Amino acid sequence: SVITQRWKINITYNPMTRVEFEPVYNFLLRKRGGIEPFFVVLPQYTSAQDTTFAASAYHSALSVDGSSSVAAGTKTLLISNSNYNYSTHGTPRPGDLFRVSDSNNSNHQKAYMVTRVETNADYQNGLARPSVSQLRLSFEPGFSKAVSSSSTFDFDKPKIKVATLADVQEYTLNTDNLYQYSLALEEVL
Repeated sequence: SVITQRWKINITYNPMTRVEFEPVYNFLLRKRGGIEPFFVVLPQYTSAQDTTFAASAYHSALSVDGSSSVAAGTKTLLISNSNYNYSTHGTPRPGDLFRVSDSNNSNHQKAYMVTRVETNADYQNGLARPSVSQLRLSFEPGFSKAVSSSSTFDFDKPKIKVATLADVQEYTLNTDNLYQYSLALEEVL
């Protein structure tokens, strides 16, 4: 079993004019290589795949079902909201990213990916059937920290805390005098 997991991200920018390039480059210079982390939102994960769920208020209003906290390492749990109904508000889907907002632990800044969603109508045989206001969510990796019962799950523009992998930042200028730039990032826990 792996002790921890980190997302590695490679970003390649389209050719940019100097006016477009300088803000990006100077922002990264201020981060002093991999010393100061920052947050990115990847365009393919900006919102949940299910447009009904993404448009509902529940994309950031579901929380741990029950009154007890969830241990670090957990990969499956029930989430709910008493006013939520999966058939009218939609659900997250496998491949969606989320973050946990935990008022008891502001340092929990890990991104997680949904691998399975179980509802009242579609659930794993042998397990208790979720109610219409519950979802059984499976995800990877397991929680890096314990999660309190007051935590909410945010599927809308989930931020990934990253740092650059290289201390040296390089760019090229093409024959049209446009800047070409790529960036290698790694999630910071």
